[in-house]
Amino acid sequence: MSQQEAELKVLGAYPQIISGRKYVLSYGKRKTAIARAVITHGKGLFRVNKIPVELWPIEVARLKMMEPLLLLSEELRNSIDINVSVQGGGVIAQAYAVRTAVARGIVMFFENPVIRQLFNEYDRTMLAGDPRQTEPEKWMRYSARRFRQKSYR
Repeated sequence: MSQQEAELKVLGAYPQIISGRKYVLSYGKRKTAIARAVITHGKGLFRVNKIPVELWPIEVARLKMMEPLLLLSEELRNSIDINVSVQGGGVIAQAYAVRTAVARGIVMFFENPVIRQLFNEYDRTMLAGDPRQTEPEKWMRYSARRFRQKSYR
C-alpha cells in the first residue's frame, strides 16, 4: 500500500473520476451518527438529507455543519456541490459527523495541503474525528457508573 493510499484510508475520503467529472466520497462519525458526503464540481449547493443546510431548523447544528465551508474562500466554496446523508445519533452528533465528512471531503477534493493545515489549526477533530463513545450500562445498576447507596444506621 502506497503512502497516498494509506493517507486516504486514514482520512476516510475516496476521490474518483467518472465520465470526466471528479467527485469525492467521504464519511464522518460521531458517537452513533454516521454521515456520508459526496462532493462534486458545482455552484455552491450544500444539502443535508436532501434539505438545503440554510433551512436546517436547529441553528447550533447548522453553524457546526457549515464550519468547514466558512473557513474556505468564497470562490472555492462556490465551486463545489455537497450532498450529505446522515443517520443515527442525536442532533448535535449528526452535526459533528456532517462536519467531519465535509472537511475530509474538501481536503481530498482540492488536494491542497494549505486547506488541511487550516482545518487542523482551527480544530483537529474536523479531520481526525472524536473517538469517545458512551459507556455501556452495567448489570444490576441504573447507569454505567452509578451504584446503589448504602446506609449504615
